[in-house]
Amino acid sequence: MRPNASARHLTSRVVPALIACLTSGIAAADTARQGEQVYEEVCAACHGRGVARAPQLGDRRQWAPLIREGQPTLTAHAWVGIRGMPPRGGRADLSLEAFAGGVAYMAQRAGANWQPPDPALLKRIEAEVRKREARLKARGGKAD
Repeated sequence: MRPNASARHLTSRVVPALIACLTSGIAAADTARQGEQVYEEVCAACHGRGVARAPQLGDRRQWAPLIREGQPTLTAHAWVGIRGMPPRGGRADLSLEAFAGGVAYMAQRAGANWQPPDPALLKRIEAEVRKREARLKARGGKAD
């Protein structure tokens, strides 16, 4: 192979792979920042002040039983609304992905190793949402 052909071959294979690696890292960082932003814009109103017994950001004791429920279950229950918490934290315009990122951010601050949702996790959360909604409907709409 001639030197120029080898360089072109290397460039055509390595550069796109390098760009993909770099941009996936940026996308992950952006997703993590989105969770923090959702917390600051929506969740902090209650989870930053202890309103209606909302577990406080970073309080491991308060968050421990919730974290044990698992990321899909806790996120789905919060999405639908539970106890004093309104559905979607009171923000009907939030996407499930953004909301789940906010929940993951809060759980991380309490020691959980939760990640912002990927497509597979979102499917699991959506399945939990359907179960939760069916259970609420069977109870006549009464939350836990």
